[in-house]
Amino acid sequence: MILILIILKYLRNNNKALSTYSFDKSLVLVHGSCHGGWCWNKMIPFLKMYNHEIYTPTLTGLGERSHILYESINLSTHINDIVQVFEYQDLYDVVLVGHSYGGMVIGGVAEKIPDRIRSMVFLDAYIPQDGKSGFDLIPGLRDIYEQRRLKEKGKDWLVLSYTPEEFGVTNSDDINWMKSRLCPMPFHTHDEVLSIKEIKSKRLSRTYITCTDFEILCFIT
Repeated sequence: MILILIILKYLRNNNKALSTYSFDKSLVLVHGSCHGGWCWNKMIPFLKMYNHEIYTPTLTGLGERSHILYESINLSTHINDIVQVFEYQDLYDVVLVGHSYGGMVIGGVAEKIPDRIRSMVFLDAYIPQDGKSGFDLIPGLRDIYEQRRLKEKGKDWLVLSYTPEEFGVTNSDDINWMKSRLCPMPFHTHDEVLSIKEIKSKRLSRTYITCTDFEILCFIT
């Protein structure tokens, strides 16, 4: 709920954004590390108030797709997940939103299908750079992931999720809701570099939103 209020407040207060934004478009919302499409559930009713068509896919190996879990899951896997949503739902003129790690995913999607995207929103997200991985973008993140690998379970290609509290959640109901849904993150989603070469992708309209109250200020643009 907080995230959607941030988006709507930004759009209403930013005349330039409003001049190019229509409140009746298809939105594809891409979640961040360890989450799933479930994380948008409380926001969907607010988005539908503006006649949006909402898609909240879950990336392979996470959420309700955590049973599809294997060592080679990487950034390309998740990029293809979202491209498939566009293909099978026949989506065009989409506002593509990425939260946290989802910023890397939508950056890769824009490289593949720029003609189907109206604009992109990076919501407290990784900002992709050509030839760099998620680890390259955030100093110290590789060390954190190395420490949180599930080596004792024989799955050092998985990374223990942060707790809801570490994600900055304070509401007890939300904490309990999240605890049963957060999943370990495949390590190789963050060590694969992203190539950004597509001219059409670079010309897409972009909006950047930073949640400055969050303690880990690694997504400031």
